[in-house]
Amino acid sequence: MGPVILCLNGGSSSLKVAVYRLSDGAEDRIFSGAVEAIGEESGKAWLRAGSKVLSEESGRFSDHAAAVKTMFAALRMQRVEKLAAAGHRIVHGGPKFTTPQLIDEKLKTGLKELIPFAPLHLPSQLAMIEALAAHFPDLPQVACFDTAFHSRMPEVARRLALPRELWEQGIKRYGFHGLSYEYVVGRLGADLGRRAIIAHLGNGASMVALKDCVPMDTSMGLTPAGGFMMGTRSGDLDPGVLIHLLKAGYSADQLERLVDHQAGLLGVSGQSSDMKVLLQKSPTDTAAAMAVKMFAYQVRKCIGAYAGVLNGLDSLVFTGGIGERAAEVRASICSGLKYLGVTLDASANGRNAEVISQPASPCTVRVIETDEDLMIARHTRDAVVSSHQKQYEFQKGMRSERLVRSARQAHRESTVGSQCKY
Repeated sequence: MGPVILCLNGGSSSLKVAVYRLSDGAEDRIFSGAVEAIGEESGKAWLRAGSKVLSEESGRFSDHAAAVKTMFAALRMQRVEKLAAAGHRIVHGGPKFTTPQLIDEKLKTGLKELIPFAPLHLPSQLAMIEALAAHFPDLPQVACFDTAFHSRMPEVARRLALPRELWEQGIKRYGFHGLSYEYVVGRLGADLGRRAIIAHLGNGASMVALKDCVPMDTSMGLTPAGGFMMGTRSGDLDPGVLIHLLKAGYSADQLERLVDHQAGLLGVSGQSSDMKVLLQKSPTDTAAAMAVKMFAYQVRKCIGAYAGVLNGLDSLVFTGGIGERAAEVRASICSGLKYLGVTLDASANGRNAEVISQPASPCTVRVIETDEDLMIARHTRDAVVSSHQKQYEFQKGMRSERLVRSARQAHRESTVGSQCKY
């Protein structure tokens, strides 16, 4: 039996939970759960074991701490085995944190300093860390940073065209969805080819260009609001738009609400951020159709740019909710990419098959179901094992040092004794 790991993946208004048992040769997801629409009257919490629904609850979950308590109560009813550790997806690691870390007071202080980089996510993620510590004060907790995967990007991609002092203050391109990208890279390995693009398309959406599995560029920047349009986020804007709106009387808070909550698919369609809903309405609703068309256009344009970064394309991977399930959107994106060797098999695409390109296509197009929770579980186990190893080596070193000191002391006493005899 391997260690049982609790994984918490907190969004701005949601909490996803998974419990994994990791053992030699097996990585078993025991439970999955979520609390949706946190802070709203239409909130919903559920827990499942595979496809079996174990519990469901509707109502208002006031904040992420309340959501954590709700999930703990649901798990307690299932008599979950003793947890070995808990891992958190932390959306932003800033310039300091580029590897998974055991959470202590120093790290929590560092995360609080990073709140201006991710004000929608970090406060709630810190609240979940505290809520978990209140329930299980002795349980090791590990922070898994969504920005860490991109830390090897070349400076030419990470730099923004701003004065150097801002770069030195940490104003740079960080990139996000790193745990998702890391899973896909680990899953496909050499099958990615030398030049690959992974498109994580969901309510939040981004893209990464990889050369020999190393990130060369990514669409999101300092925050998860950058890149191409998303469910409610604008993606990249002409900076002059924001300056214009500031001069027109918008406050910083109003601009933040605009670009993070009122834009993207929701802003263009005027009705929904849900791609499934928009696809259903597109045949008769011009605003919904325009939102879908703009999304596919912007994703296609980004693929073209990153093919230029990579000097060609061997592999294109779709993941995330839209990427995994919206065949119509994938077809629209790929329809203008034949010059890159992208030719879809319509039947395979319609089935959401793993390989959706034609057999003779120079570029292999895949659909991969991502698993950020599994990456959290793996990193959490490894961080705890590494910590125990370091502690063992430290204690071993201390014992060795004590033995050396004892030997030296015995030698001095022996020398003094022999001198006294004469």
